[in-house]
Amino acid sequence: MSKRILAVDDERQIVRLIQVNLERAGYEVVTAGDGLQALEIVANDPPDLIVLDWMMPQLNGMETLKRLKANPATERIPVIMLTAKSQDADVFKGWSSGVDSYLTKPFNPMELLSFVKRIFEAQENPDDGDEDERFTI
Repeated sequence: MSKRILAVDDERQIVRLIQVNLERAGYEVVTAGDGLQALEIVANDPPDLIVLDWMMPQLNGMETLKRLKANPATERIPVIMLTAKSQDADVFKGWSSGVDSYLTKPFNPMELLSFVKRIFEAQENPDDGDEDERFTI
C-alpha cells in the first residue's frame, strides 16, 4: 500500500509540482489550499506525511502545525515545512515547533523527494538507541 501525503500550499503551481513528483515516485497525494482545509482533511483521513507551506490565507502553516502537534491523534504525523521563509529565525522557529524537515523555496523536487524517503525509512527502521552488540564491552 502506498503512503499517503498531504500537500498544503495556496499556490496551485507549487501544489501541482509537489503532487506530480511525489506521484511519479509512487506516493498517493491529496492537496489543500490552506491550513483550515488541511486540518479538515487530516481529521477525516489522516495522511502518512504532510508537506506544509508557512504563508497561506485563513490559517497559516505555523498555526496549522501547532494545532496538529497539540492533538494527540495527529501529533506524530511527520511534517515537512516547505516555505519561502528562509531567515535563520524562521528556520529555527520551524524546527522548534516540531517540523521533521525544513525546505526553502525555490526548491528542487528531488530534494523534497529525498526528505520524504528519509522520513519514511526512519519510520520503518527506527533506531532504538541500542549499540551494536559487537561493540559492547
